[in-house]
Amino acid sequence: MVMRTAAAEWRGRVRDGGGTVSLGSGAFEGPYSFGSRFEEEPGTNPEELLGAAHASCFSMALSLLLTEAGYTPTRIRTVARVTIERSGDGFAITHIELVTEAEVPGIDAAAFSGHAEAARSSCPVSKALAAVDISLSAALLQVAG
Repeated sequence: MVMRTAAAEWRGRVRDGGGTVSLGSGAFEGPYSFGSRFEEEPGTNPEELLGAAHASCFSMALSLLLTEAGYTPTRIRTVARVTIERSGDGFAITHIELVTEAEVPGIDAAAFSGHAEAARSSCPVSKALAAVDISLSAALLQVAG
């Protein structure tokens, strides 16, 4: 079993307070606030961090599936667009759009699309977020050569 940690500390009221979030690995520590979450102020926010986790998990899952099928991906780049909106008395994450593009020598578009769809449903972060609508746009790029 592998366990990873992250921590967050908040000080003050929600609108004028602020906090810091850090990863247990030490790879990231940064500020977050109401303004960085719901406005355009500097800092991070839970949705951005969730998107980073989802994009990286999906990319690794796709690489695994492609490798197991006999392909060697040159590059996989995924952007996760996480939507948060009002829901009832609060807020909810209602949609995550995964947009990926990859260079994979020797694969055709249909096979690539099938592996991408399988990665969308099988990556551990997608499974953890099963209550959220997750869409996928996957593009196979021509390999330069």
